[in-house]
Amino acid sequence: MSAKNYTDLAHRHAHGDANPHAIGHHHDEPHGSLREYVIGFVLSVVLTAIPFWLVMSGAIADKNTTAIVIAAFAVVQVVVHMIYFLHMNGKAEGGWNMLALIFTAVVVLIVISGSMWVMYHMNHNMMPMHAEQMD
Repeated sequence: MSAKNYTDLAHRHAHGDANPHAIGHHHDEPHGSLREYVIGFVLSVVLTAIPFWLVMSGAIADKNTTAIVIAAFAVVQVVVHMIYFLHMNGKAEGGWNMLALIFTAVVVLIVISGSMWVMYHMNHNMMPMHAEQMD
């Protein structure tokens, strides 16, 4: 190894870039601590136990309201998992993780709302005619 290559390697190693192929493994990125994992676990258990209790006890009489409440708990639990277990925030990997998440959420929203719109209109337009309308 020449002196120039050795100096370049030493410089990259000093700045955390010893392996140029190790993408995303920098020492300055935040990693989860035991405390963060425990908080995430406790929140996940609570956010699972409450909807389970709501369904099993019949605390909310209306099934539609129960479904909406469970869906809200599910969304909150997804956010808890992303923050505490996947360590997603605006700073991780220069914000690219958050940008990918937003893009994915927009695409999923478009697909779900578009599918619901198409199914509603197909159901409305394909309704069978009543006997008095056929005369």
